[in-house]
Amino acid sequence: MSSPTLTATQAPAHGQRRQWVQKYSTLVVLVLMFLGFSLFVDRFMTVFNLTNILQQIAILTIVGTGLTFGFAAREIDLSVGYTVGLAGILVPLLLVGGTPLPLALLAGLAAGLVVGLVNGLLVTRVGIPSLIATLAMGSILFGVNFLATGGRAIYGGLPDSYLFLGQGRLWGIPVLAFFMAASVIVGWFVMERTIFGRYVYAVGGNQKAAELSGVRVTFYRTAALVIVSVFAVVAGTLLAARLGSGQPNVGERYLLDGLATVFIGMTMFRPGTATVLGTFCGALFIGVINNGLNLIGMDTYIQNIVKGVIILIAVAIVSRTTKLKLL
Repeated sequence: MSSPTLTATQAPAHGQRRQWVQKYSTLVVLVLMFLGFSLFVDRFMTVFNLTNILQQIAILTIVGTGLTFGFAAREIDLSVGYTVGLAGILVPLLLVGGTPLPLALLAGLAAGLVVGLVNGLLVTRVGIPSLIATLAMGSILFGVNFLATGGRAIYGGLPDSYLFLGQGRLWGIPVLAFFMAASVIVGWFVMERTIFGRYVYAVGGNQKAAELSGVRVTFYRTAALVIVSVFAVVAGTLLAARLGSGQPNVGERYLLDGLATVFIGMTMFRPGTATVLGTFCGALFIGVINNGLNLIGMDTYIQNIVKGVIILIAVAIVSRTTKLKLL
């Protein structure tokens, strides 16, 4: 007996269904999860809780948006969490010391530029793989953060104008949500609507082909790592404002969560490719899970297990459906 075969009209339809599943299955899971929590958790579908979710994912989304640039250029920054921590102590230290807010913010931005540039030079000029170079940079920043503070948190003396950036609300919406929206819009526009973004994707897709086409591969790889660090210091600055203190180790968890948002985002829209909108959905995915499990009363360590499983599933899906190459 001959095995059944697809007809000429069935084959394209089958291919289209498969592409749709690859692009939107994770998004469908997000919607179903949102609906499930709405139906079975009383406090989930309230205005206060929904705005709380936005506040909870704002910092993570900003970190993830920066990491998206690195992933698009096929560079991974493992120092990103410690860069968040660097800004989270540098800006409060300067403010407590009497530095005007604009200058303190500029100093934090300058620190991000320096960290990103050093990472970029180590990768492109010295030839150290980004995974190793940024891992070492993270260790250095970890020591710097604790050396600068003596391992103590920075409390008190922070101006209200600074605290408003992380704790304030406009029209009932957290100010952090506006920063998040701005980062996503700017990141999306740069990656999807500019030559710069096109070249970053080209470098990440095939460095040799991009170089033969006249693209300055070294510049775009370095620029991607600089952007990762800049977004990280913006996130760290806002995180300290939200907490009302500078804490040297507060940014560490944003490495794993930031990578998770990008990996989850790579399972949707353009599977295997890091996109800003995908990263935002990845952050929302994690935010909804964390919030829903918190409302249920589930322990934090179980949430970490859930996030780890999600990362494995996301990477497995991307690896099975595309040629995933990160190094």
